[in-house]
Amino acid sequence: MNELYILILTAASLGFIHTLLGPDHYLPFIVLSKARNWSRSKTMWITLISGVGHVAGSVVLGVAGVAMGISLTKLERIESSRSELVGWLMIAFGFLYTVYGVYKFLHHTGHRHLPAYLVPKSIRNKMHLPTSHASDKEDKTRLTPWVLFLIFVFGPCEVLIPLLIYPAAQHDAVGIFAVSAFFGIATILTMLTVVTLGHKGTSFLNLKKGEKYMHGIAGMVILMSGIGMKFLGW
Repeated sequence: MNELYILILTAASLGFIHTLLGPDHYLPFIVLSKARNWSRSKTMWITLISGVGHVAGSVVLGVAGVAMGISLTKLERIESSRSELVGWLMIAFGFLYTVYGVYKFLHHTGHRHLPAYLVPKSIRNKMHLPTSHASDKEDKTRLTPWVLFLIFVFGPCEVLIPLLIYPAAQHDAVGIFAVSAFFGIATILTMLTVVTLGHKGTSFLNLKKGEKYMHGIAGMVILMSGIGMKFLGW
């Protein structure tokens, strides 16, 4: 029983530390909530669901792997492959969102640096429409939250797999559940806490003049997070 207590404490500590030291666990939610003007509740729900998917993927892999007799080395190799995949997915998402940000910037500015006759008619017409409250509207698209969720489902929790080996080898279902639960709770609570602080912090920033750049900035932050995962071991 003492071993289980130690595992639970270790799981909770590692859940907190590995999340805090991995900016990819919270930066995408913070920058996208600002760029897409998500409410705090919507941001928290997206973070929560993504966090649950993130932890559940590794728990299922770990338990299934041990049940099938797969060695720890092979499980860690599988997690490493998942890490490679999710790094590239984050890079691709960040790149595409940066391109989208550039498009939104050009669309927002209406190509004002061009002569009027070179500006597309659809954009030229919009240049004369009132836009003072357009940026205050919350984004309603569902694609971006789903992309985040899927990326986090593929995202591995490498530190969890070794912790599941001991209770699984002892056929201790309670131990497996306890270690997974405490690791998951610590991970998700850390994500929610940091995202909440980031969301609240950005709400104090007066970025009215820079709103046209926010999608591009969000894309570049996500891109850098992916690069950090892939090449810096975040």
